[in-house]
Amino acid sequence: MKQAYRNSSEEIMAELNTSENGLSAAQVEASRVKYGSNALGEEKRVSPLRIFLSQFNDFLIWILLAAAILSLILAKAESAIVIAVVVLVNAILGTVQHLKAEESLTALKALSSPSAKVIRSGETISINSQDLVVGDILLIETGDFIAADGRIINEHSLKSDESALTGESVSTEKDNKTLDGSDLGPGDQSNMVFSGTHITYGRGLAVVTSVGLATELGKIASMLEQAKEKKTPLQISLDNFGRKLAVIILAISAIIFALSIYRGRPMLDAVMFSVSLAVAAIPEALSSIVTIVLAIGTRRMARENAIIRRLHAVEGLGSVSVICSDKTGTLTQNKMTIKQAYVRNRLVSADGLDLTNSVDNKLLRIAMLCNDSITTDRGEIGDPTELALVDWGEVYEQDELKMREQYTRISELPFDSERKLMSTLQNMDGKRVMMAKGGVDVMLRRVSYIDDGNGGRQITDDDISRIEQINHKLSSEGLRVLAFAAKEYDSDQLDFADEQELTFIGLAAMMDPPRPESQEAVAACHRAGIRTVMITGDHVVTASAIAREIGILDDNSEAVEGSLIEKLDDSQLLELVPKTAVYARVSPEHKIRIVQAWQQLGHAVAMTGDGVNDAPALKQADV
Repeated sequence: MKQAYRNSSEEIMAELNTSENGLSAAQVEASRVKYGSNALGEEKRVSPLRIFLSQFNDFLIWILLAAAILSLILAKAESAIVIAVVVLVNAILGTVQHLKAEESLTALKALSSPSAKVIRSGETISINSQDLVVGDILLIETGDFIAADGRIINEHSLKSDESALTGESVSTEKDNKTLDGSDLGPGDQSNMVFSGTHITYGRGLAVVTSVGLATELGKIASMLEQAKEKKTPLQISLDNFGRKLAVIILAISAIIFALSIYRGRPMLDAVMFSVSLAVAAIPEALSSIVTIVLAIGTRRMARENAIIRRLHAVEGLGSVSVICSDKTGTLTQNKMTIKQAYVRNRLVSADGLDLTNSVDNKLLRIAMLCNDSITTDRGEIGDPTELALVDWGEVYEQDELKMREQYTRISELPFDSERKLMSTLQNMDGKRVMMAKGGVDVMLRRVSYIDDGNGGRQITDDDISRIEQINHKLSSEGLRVLAFAAKEYDSDQLDFADEQELTFIGLAAMMDPPRPESQEAVAACHRAGIRTVMITGDHVVTASAIAREIGILDDNSEAVEGSLIEKLDDSQLLELVPKTAVYARVSPEHKIRIVQAWQQLGHAVAMTGDGVNDAPALKQADV
């Protein structure tokens, strides 16, 4: 269903003839016939025999095979055998390398949701994700992988990690509001859930609006089908060399044949002499030498954990002049991390808290107690933002589970998209303390006091102005800022009306930090004369901050958003790309257009990325 986010959930369900009781068995079958099944389809794997035979589909190989046949005709069996062995070894090497890489790449194709919980005929059942149909009522909760696109019917503090689809490293808050505007990207469709993403917080109901190739993930799969893999520069050079060499050899052989006939030599002798010259002129060792050299390069790359599927791609790496890179998970760690804190009127680094001070100690306690995430030896569970706060505690050797056992939670008001904050009531050494965290603007409207280390006092306009300045400074550096507050409480049950007259404690600023090796990798590219470009679905401020930190964005380049690319035709885009280093809030369609633009300007383009949204551009790129 196109632009389902512009309609209310009631309108969507009426159009799809469904309700919160779900579809009947007959409706399920009718929907499957009308809209198709929830499968992306998969290319049929090429058999090893076809892979082996494809190794002979090369102009130089054809020349060598022709040389072997001519050698047999000339009764030179030893030459024919040598050429045949060279060609066979080349084909075997290529086949083995291809099959090894295919095995490695198969492990990367495991992004799928094996099952889904739906309501059908009023009953909640678990079904295979491929059995989902348009109109199904999908039950979603923390930890679920979404198996189809859907319009949210209702939600309770719902958040979704859409980084694989959109490139956003922060979980997206979801709601049931109808949205205005046309052609909103997936990252801006807050009332939708998408196939291939997973729920990090909360629960809700959604009506399935698209399945299979009609989903956002399916659209990417379709683009992937349409993107054409390019030959590497070496393959193009060898093809051109082979054709030119063949023409020259045939021309010389024809001239020699004509001269032999002109001098009165017998026809058979003239033919044999011309063919012998052609066989001698063919560089039958060239293909094997190139294959051996490339195979050595491939093995060296494998030792660096880089899988090369096609031997010729190794040489392509040396021809790259532009590298387009995704941000989330590629240049960054895809893990939110606390970078700075503001407490007691001072801005400190993440490891700069003084836990002997009551205010600093209280800030860290709120971060870990007003929090539902946990980390164990078996992994991490929860929203990335809350996990960052838990990890912050580990910097000070504080364990969230032990702290929560010591200071038990009595009551809570979970986060929701309306209030944009979360509150808990904790038992703190015999006292009841209400703790809250949320967006800075939201929290500042609810605080009446501030604890700056000299005991709680009335908050002033100057205090609020300074906090807003710090928030603006941190946000402009691409950090996400949360505010923390508390107050003593005299009841066992929290109420929304009580989230007022709080005492401001401090701020915590977090970001998805660059990988440690990113800055040196970018610098190495620049020293080699290679242009580096960041293409991401994240916000332009965040993307620009990361790009400046690792050296991609400087004073001679600029950052633009995908909405600008949408307005440009291909010729205008060709003028934009040479001066742009960062592209933010881009869709998979934008990414592939940027790669194509660089290629049209005559550059060999490499693309790196680890998200589903990167796949079409990865296939379009030279490397």
